[in-house]
This record gives sequence, C-alpha cells and structure tokens, in this order.
Amino acid sequence: MSVGIKKVYSLLFIVYSFIFVLLTVHCTLLISEAAPCYGTTMPEKHKFFTGYEAHTIFNRYLKNEMGEIRSTQHFLLVSYGLLDWLSIDLKAGVGNIKQQPRTSDKVDYRTNFAGGYGFRVKFYDRKKAKAVFGFQHISAHPRSTHLGDDKHQAIFDDWQVSLLASYDFSKFTPYLGTRWSRVDYIHWNAGNRNRVMSDMTKDIGLIFGIDLPIREKVRINLEGQVLDSEAFSFSVIYDF
Repeated sequence: MSVGIKKVYSLLFIVYSFIFVLLTVHCTLLISEAAPCYGTTMPEKHKFFTGYEAHTIFNRYLKNEMGEIRSTQHFLLVSYGLLDWLSIDLKAGVGNIKQQPRTSDKVDYRTNFAGGYGFRVKFYDRKKAKAVFGFQHISAHPRSTHLGDDKHQAIFDDWQVSLLASYDFSKFTPYLGTRWSRVDYIHWNAGNRNRVMSDMTKDIGLIFGIDLPIREKVRINLEGQVLDSEAFSFSVIYDF
C-alpha cells in the first residue's frame, strides 16, 4: 500500500472517529444532565490511572432571579484506555451545594454523594503536541436542608464538551482550551420540583491547566476555569 493511500485512510479514520464522538455526545446530552477536563494526558490502551481530585466551583450564575450557585467536590478518579486514542473517565466521591438567590436567603446543602463520568478522544499527537476532545459530567446529591419549616432538596448537574491542546516540555505539560458547558440546579421545596439552568449567555468557557510530574508514575494536575464559571481543580494521579 502506497504512502498516499495510507494517509487517505488515516484521514478517513479521523473523520469517522469525530462523527462517532459527536453522535455519542449528542445522544448522551439527551439523556443526562461542567467539570474538570482532566488535561491531555491519557492512559495507553488497556492501561489506567487513578487518583484524588478536589474541585471547587466558586461561582456560576443561574437564570432569572436564582442568583448564583457554588459547589465543592472530592473524588476518586479512574481513567481507562479503551484504545490508544480513546479513554473512559469515571469518578465517585462527595459534594455539596451552596445556592444564593438574589431576593432570599442562601440555601446551604451539606455534603453527600457525588459522581461523574466522561470520555476523551485524542485526535492529534505529533512530537510533543497533543489535542484532545472530551465530554465530562458531574452530579452532586447533597443532603436536604431546612429554612424555617420549609424542607429543601437539590441536585447539582454539571456537564460540558471541551477541546484542549498541550505541549510537553518534559518537566511540565501546560494546556489551554475551550468548552461549552451548562449547570442545572434541580430543586424541591414543599414537594414542588423546579429545574433552573445556568445563565446560557455565559456558556463558553476558557480552560487552562498544567500536568506536573513529581515521580516516575505520579503527577499533579492543576486546572482553572473562567468566563462560563469560576472554578479550580487539583488532582494527584498515579499511572499504572
């Protein structure tokens, strides 16, 4: 097979992979309800990494008069390489919600179960440069709380699609990217359910982060998020 034909097949493979990912994301968004992007470092085929992640959303604006929402989450991470260019990312842990309406008292939901899932597709990897497309979702289910005699329950749904690019400087790997994200605040009060979306005029965000190797198989990931939300995550990851 000539080099030209191999290049054509490689290009077609990338195009079909993108179509597959976009269709998968579309179907996933229809059935689920943003989150750290993990960066561009992915496990090799049939290998995985695990670690600890702390993620804090300092501020995310909601629609109408619902004001702002905040959340802090702690997770155990597991990422598995299905293929050299495709990883599945899972997490489980705990999280809380603090919601501040513009015209009423703050509602503080105490920490309880939280979890998340996602996948990443590496579509460019040449020399020291990489580009990764990803989908991530987090859902926090904190404990109910009371304001006076009123019982409040809530779910925090945070999901996104992202595009990141990085360059490996050996001692560290910085990355930069963008995402489209949405947060849903699902709230029950006196048995009435209400879903409030985040302010969709602020749904495009900027992602910046860095991977810092500290030992042969151990690294630290730091990531910040601005424009759509104000958030920061810290992870310690061990590569198997």
